[in-house]
Parts: sequence; C-alpha cells; structure tokens
Amino acid sequence: MPRPRTALLVPGALLAALLPLSAAAHAADDPPPVPVDRFEGEVPFASQPADGIFTWGGGTDDPPTLSLADRADAPEGAKVLTGSYDISGYGGFTHDFAADQPAHDWSTHQGIRFWWEGHDNGKKIAFEIKDGGANGEASELWTTSFTDDFSGWKQIQIPFGDFTYRTDYQPVGGIDHVLGLTQMWGYAVTLPAGLKGEFAMDDVELYGKADQALHASVATDASVYPVAEGGTAKVKVALATTGGKPVDDPVTVTYATGGGTATAGQDYTPVSGTLTFPAGTPSGTARTIEVPTRKDRAAESAETIPLKLTVDGAKAPTETPQVVIDAHGLPYLNAKLPVKKRVADLLSRMSLAEKAGQMTQAERAGLTTPGDIASYDLGSLLSGGGSTPTPNTAEGWARMIDGFQLQAQATRFQIPLIYGVDAVHGHNNLYGATVMPHNIGIGATRDPQLAERTGAVTAAEVRATGVPWDFAPCLCVSRDERWGRSYESFGEDPALVESMETMIQGLQGRSDGSDLSRDDKVLATAKHFVGDGGTAYGSSTTGTYTIDQGVTTVTRQQLEDIHLAPYRSAVRRGIGTVMPSYSSLDITGDGKGAVKMHARGDMINGELKGKLGFDGFVISDWNAIDQLPGDYANHVRTAVNAGVDMMMVPYTYKDFSSTLIDEVKAGRVTEARIDDAVSRILTQKFELGLFEHPYADTSGAAAIGSPAHRAVARQAAAESQVLLKNSGGLLPLKKSEKVYVAGSNADDIGNQTGGWTLTWQGASGDTVPGTTILQGMREAGGDVTYSKDASAPTSGYDVGVVVVGETPYAEGVGDVGNGHSLSLSAADQAAVDKVCGAMKCVVLTVSGRPQLIGDRLGEIDSLVASWLPGTEGEGVADVLYGARPFTGQLPVTWPKSESQLPINVGDASYDPQFPYGWGLTTRTTVPHGGAGTLASLAARAATAERRGDRTTGQDLVDQARLLVQQKVGQRMTAAVAKPFADADHLLLTGHYGQALAKLAQAYRAA
Repeated sequence: MPRPRTALLVPGALLAALLPLSAAAHAADDPPPVPVDRFEGEVPFASQPADGIFTWGGGTDDPPTLSLADRADAPEGAKVLTGSYDISGYGGFTHDFAADQPAHDWSTHQGIRFWWEGHDNGKKIAFEIKDGGANGEASELWTTSFTDDFSGWKQIQIPFGDFTYRTDYQPVGGIDHVLGLTQMWGYAVTLPAGLKGEFAMDDVELYGKADQALHASVATDASVYPVAEGGTAKVKVALATTGGKPVDDPVTVTYATGGGTATAGQDYTPVSGTLTFPAGTPSGTARTIEVPTRKDRAAESAETIPLKLTVDGAKAPTETPQVVIDAHGLPYLNAKLPVKKRVADLLSRMSLAEKAGQMTQAERAGLTTPGDIASYDLGSLLSGGGSTPTPNTAEGWARMIDGFQLQAQATRFQIPLIYGVDAVHGHNNLYGATVMPHNIGIGATRDPQLAERTGAVTAAEVRATGVPWDFAPCLCVSRDERWGRSYESFGEDPALVESMETMIQGLQGRSDGSDLSRDDKVLATAKHFVGDGGTAYGSSTTGTYTIDQGVTTVTRQQLEDIHLAPYRSAVRRGIGTVMPSYSSLDITGDGKGAVKMHARGDMINGELKGKLGFDGFVISDWNAIDQLPGDYANHVRTAVNAGVDMMMVPYTYKDFSSTLIDEVKAGRVTEARIDDAVSRILTQKFELGLFEHPYADTSGAAAIGSPAHRAVARQAAAESQVLLKNSGGLLPLKKSEKVYVAGSNADDIGNQTGGWTLTWQGASGDTVPGTTILQGMREAGGDVTYSKDASAPTSGYDVGVVVVGETPYAEGVGDVGNGHSLSLSAADQAAVDKVCGAMKCVVLTVSGRPQLIGDRLGEIDSLVASWLPGTEGEGVADVLYGARPFTGQLPVTWPKSESQLPINVGDASYDPQFPYGWGLTTRTTVPHGGAGTLASLAARAATAERRGDRTTGQDLVDQARLLVQQKVGQRMTAAVAKPFADADHLLLTGHYGQALAKLAQAYRAA
C-alpha cells in the first residue's frame, strides 16, 4: 500500500524533472506503487532459503560491505542501504525473496524504480531482476544498467521493457527466455570494478501500469537476409506473447524499405505497407514481407536494404532487419583462385575502417548489440572461459555462431568472422563434451601418437559446434610448479614439449594447411610466446598473483634452448596462430630490461615472424594490451607495431578500432603494417574455407562425447598415470580384494577435470558428465566401500585407496601463495594417515602439479600421480586393476620441499623426491639383468642413434630405465636422480647412446 515519504528532501520540481514525461502524463491512471524494499530493517541480511539481502564477489575482497544507516536525507523512511566497495573482479549484492514462499507477481506494473545516491563517476551499474525458476538462485537473469553521471539522490526508473536476457551468465542455463514477470524472485546490483567507492540506495518499488508491449512482441525470423542478386528476400514477421495468450488489443506493423547502400528502383523494388494482427490473434501468428531485388551484369560488393518496422501495441524488434544483396563477381569470391590472389584482391578493396575491424576481436557477451559486428566490421569473436550460449549444447553453439556469422553478411565484402574458444583439454566450455587430461597428463604419457589423437578428438568436437579456431595448445615450458598454469604445460623439458606437438596435427591436420577446411579440423594457437613458464616467483605485479604474468629473466642461450625451441617446431608444423604471453621478458645483456611480451617487437616481428618464418597471425591475450605502459593510444600502437595482428579486446572493441584508425591517420602505425596484419588474418579465413562455408557444419555433432571419443580420453587418462612407488607389488589391485576408498578427489569429477572446465576456474562437484575414479573402480568390478573423510570403520579391508589433491583453479588464481600451496589439505592428510595407518594403502594425487607428500611417503605403500585425468575415471581404474599397465613418466621433477623450487632436469644441484622421467611399470614382462645387460643395451643404443632408428633407440633406453628403477627402489639419492633425469632428456633429443651412459651412471650410484 502507499506510505508517506517521511524524509523526502528532494524538491518537487526536481522530482518531476527526473521522471519521464510519459510517466507523469499517465500517473493519474497508474496503480499505487508497490514496495519491494524500504531498507528500514524489514528485510534482514540473510541468504536463501530466507528472504534476505546478501553480498557476493569474484574474490574474497570483492563483496561490498553493507549496512542499514540512519540518514536525515533518506528519500523514504529513516534508513537507507549503504555500503563501500573496492572490487577488482566483480561484486555486488542481491535481494532474494524467500524460497519457501510463493514467487511475487510483478506483471501488472510498468517497471521498477529506486533511489540512488550518485557520485558522478561515470561508471555503469548493472541492475538485474530474477524471473521464473525454482528460487532466487535458480531463476533467469534479466539485466540492464544505469550510469552514475549525477551527484546526490536520483530516482532511477526502469521500465521492464528495458531489461534484456543476460547472455554472459545464467545460473540455470535458461528456463523459457521470456520475461514473464509473474514469478519474480528479487533483484541484484553489480557495482563497478576498478574503483574504490561508496553507495547508498533507498525505496525499491514497482510503479506504473503494465501495457501490452510488456507481454506482446513482434520479431523477425532473422536480422539479416542475404539474397543473391535478382532473388526475393522473404522476411517473416511473427507475434509472440507471454504465456502464449492471444493479444487483447490489435497490433499493427508498418513497414517500408529505405536507406542502406542499395539504390531503390535500381537494385531492388521498394515495398511498404501495414501488417495487422487483430485482437484475439494467437501467439506465434506470422506474416511475410517480400522484398524483390533486381539483377544486372556488374560485379559488385554487397548492398543493404533496411526494412524499417514501426510497431503499435507490442514491443518492436531490437534490430532493424536488413536484406542484403550478396557480393558477386569479384575475384576474391572465386574459390578456384590461389589464396594469395584472393587475399590481395580483397585487401585492395578494403577501407582503413574495414581493415581495423578485421584486426579486432570482441567477446560474444561484450557486444553492445549483434549489429555491431557489421557496424564495426569485426573480424572475430570469442567465448572466454564459461561464456556459453543457452542452452549449452552443440546445437546452441551452432545456432549462436551462425547468428553472428549472419550479421557479418551485412558487411560490404561479407568477410566471415573467425570464432575462437579456449578448448585446452577437449571442448571444455561445452556441456557433455569429451574432457581430456590436461597437458601435464598428456606429457606424462610420453605418447606423441596419443597426443595427436586427443587433438583430433578436440578438433572434431569443436568444429562440429561451428567454432573454427582453438586457442591451444600451450607450448609453455613450466619451470616452477608454483605457477598456477603449470598443468597447461606438457612438462619442464623443451624436448618433451616438442615431442607432444603432434597435438597440432591432431587439431589442424597437415602442416601445409590443406586440411583446415575439413569439418573436423580447427586452426590451432601456440601460446604463450615466449617464456611464460619461466617467470620468477614473486615477480608478478598482477593483483594477488605471485608468479603468473611475472618476469622471465634468461640469457639469450637459455631463451633459445628452453623457451623458443617449442615454437621452432610449431612453425615447422604449420601452426596457424600464435598468442603472446602476459609475462615480461628480460634477456640479460640486451639492455632492454623487463618488457611485456606484447610490446617486444624484437621477439614477435624479429624472432617469430622473421627468423622462424611464421606466416600465420598473432592474436593478443585477453585485454593484454591494457598492461602496457602509457595511454590507450600507446597501448594500441605499441602492440600493433610489435607485430600483434589481431587484438583480443573483449569489451573495448569500439575503442580499439577507432584508436587504431586514428594512429594510422596520424602516421604512428603504417598502412603497410595494417595490410600485413589483415593479409595474415584473411589468409587463415580463406584456408579454413569460411568464405565458402561460413556457417556451422554440424554433421559431426553426434560424435561429441561419443564412446569412440571417450575411449581416446580413457586411454589418455590411463597412460598419464605415473606410478611413483609400489612396495610389495601392491598394484595392480585384485578384484577379489576388499578395497576401502577415501579422500576428497575420489568421487568429484569437478576436481578431477580441474580448471578450464565449463568455466574459467572450473568448480568442484558434479559439474560435467563423466565417470569419477570411484565410479570407474566400481565399474571395473572392484569390491569397493567409500568413505570420503575416512570416518567409516576401517577394519576388515585388504587395501585402502586414498584419492587426494587439489581443487580447481586457473591461471594466477592458482599460484602458490595466492591462497594455494603444494601441500595436502588437513582433511586429505587426515584421510591418508587414518587409512594408511590401518591397512596397506595406495595414494593417488589428483592435481595439476606435484604435491609435497614426502613426510608421509614411509606410510604409503603405493603412490600414483594422477594429474587431472578428465572425465574418464575408468582410465584410472584400468591401471589400478591391471587392465592396462602403468607406463606414465614424470613430465616434471617431483620436489621434496617447496624450498627446492624451482628444480628442473639439467640443474647443477638436483636432489628431488622423484626425478624427471621417473615412472614404475606394472607390465607383466619387466627386463632383468645388471651392469652387463646395461653395457649390451648401450652398444645397441649407440648403433640405433647412428642410424636414426628412433623406435629401437627408445625401446632400448626404456629397458635400461626400468632396470635402474628396479635397483633403486625407494633409495633415491642425488647421485642417482641427476643422471636418471638427464637420460630422459637425452632420449627425447635422440641421443640414445648418451642416455644409456647416464642410466649406467645412475645404476652404479644406486
């Protein structure tokens, strides 16, 4: 009911000025406002299922502080909601209505309004409402925003018609995509990031009388209608209503062609008229408008014919539909011409603005409107981690990307978009995709052919959703396991990383690019150029990161031997794109100091494009140019002049494009540099076949998550398991044994798949379809009892299996010292102690990097490094129960303590818990012998090396390695570890005789 405004100090004249004229005109007919929040204490600070207000944020420091404060100037009542904030990621507050009470009905009102105290900071504040679903945390989110461009109190009035369905995040994946307003669960406010400030809010209420346009809308079946010259475009105009009810009042749609680049009467026959949907017209009723085009004999670029719609009685379409007469007859459209000629022809026709657009990549959710794709001639879109369509299905992805590609058809030359995703271990953004082990596990397999197969599965699943570009693989050489991205690396040895680059062929196909247009291949990306895995601990200046995005300090020779080596191989393999690193590079003696990689023209232009001969294009990392010194214009010209060809500017695509144009006009970026960048981008688009087939080919969608694809992931999971200790031959387990399973990661597929799974950071719990390690053990036929915290009685069991390790993280969020460590959690330590104290035990560490477990190694009978095995827990069960032998080897050195870090193969001082390359086997046939056998193997290995016989050489070294491991057992010393690790590096570089000599040295020291 209405209530008096007891503390309203805003003058009446000002209040009238702040309200829209239409609202004032109809105020007499409006129902009284309905309160939502008065902030007088009637709604507590609480969370679901209670009715309450609560805060949230992306990090521990991001949630704002809130209080109900007495204010003499409160617009209503005596108190206001006030608070302070200092948000680096995202943060805000929510009022959820009680989940155990019926939802609220807002459908009889025009909108929602509230008082906000402005500070004139120019920042946008997002306001969203929650519609439908089960409760406030399982509802659809509809969003809009207002700008703090005023000082003092102002009433913000938002018609419900201004809210749009939120596309960057939905907690439930969508309900019906209709703002019904009959089941409302509350609202939320997202405060601006990057600004320390205070806010105050008061008197949230519903206002006005609902009009039919809130419940009825007119839409066209597309926003762009490409048609061949001389053809007729058919625009379907449909009526839709909330709940599917017939309209109460008539709806009219007046239409007329006009404007655009096509000439009326010459290129098309103009049309105009009125469509009428009488009262009582059912929802879904459609009418068709036909727009005939005319044919001539001239070759032409595309021409647009806007169809302007004026709607009365319903909400109009958000975009003006456009008929597009396709470009035709121009050489670049001729698929029979060589790509080089097609690129040259197209480039010669493009304006500076069109070229700048091709160099611009926006995030799908960052588009102000889909029409910006054509307005800014955008060359690319991406989905960041967790940026998915609704529903998050293969069909949903294809439909979304096809919609974006359709917008690109409204550009003058109809240059298709190239859409990119971070499919770093399978199509990990897609629900139901096959999720592979992370790269650290792939490195542990030592199986280049399997690495290629995992890449092929990933490519097939990615391309089947309409995505032609993958920001993978990471070719980082991880030199310090405190790095939160260390699991993205194949290992610490550049030779190992190079051997796993077969994944590039799995993704792209043949090195000459001739397979890129296939429906099961994607453009791959080598990242992050160069030295991202070598950053020094404590050198990062990004937020609370400790090592990620820090500084890599190396000599020129170290740079060549360790960090550049994988890129030489990648270029030879035909890698299509390269992404520079966020990190800085400091080459001792070059006089430059630490310089951000996006600014190092000597490395991008000079080394990568010049010396290595890379002919693809360079794509920046997410907002990476913002980390460069100087103003924004300096960011743009520095990165472009350094050799970055396309800029990933998720939400600032307009600023980047306009700034780049200004820099070229001012002469600070040359047109020749722009032409080089655009030529490289267009070349890959032509190679991918996007000009001929811009839309999704979903013929392979049925194979996504298929048994055949999961079989590859299962094999990869099995081969990635590294058996570090196996006292008494406890593994493999026997199905007759009674097994007690415990630990935080035994039955958690979210932990098992790690970061970059559905969302950027990943999440614990039942996040994706797949099989946990516990489920895999049960499916293998094991006699298994499970107690996560080992609280169940432990008597009567033959063996215990404790699965421990990390929870998901990504990038610098996972840096050690940034809320993470290499030690087991207290709960995991307790589970290991209890189970291993009661019976023979196997401990599996599910983690992205080694875990410090040396203090408990004596009580553990068998220890397995499981890494992050992905969705196929059966693969882990396969080796536990002997269906496959353990064959994995450590891709990184396993330290005794954190104080040893960084520790890597080749170090002068090297005394780890387990050396690089260590990995026991459960093969039934294990070689036997001693020094004499090693001498014989060495002679044969030297012969294999001279002949370049890789297969024989590797087999001989493997035999010797197993002999050494048998003798060493758990008596590891520095004298054994160093030559043992060196031998594995020598094997990977083809020096089989030298590898045998090192293994003989380790054998003698054991």
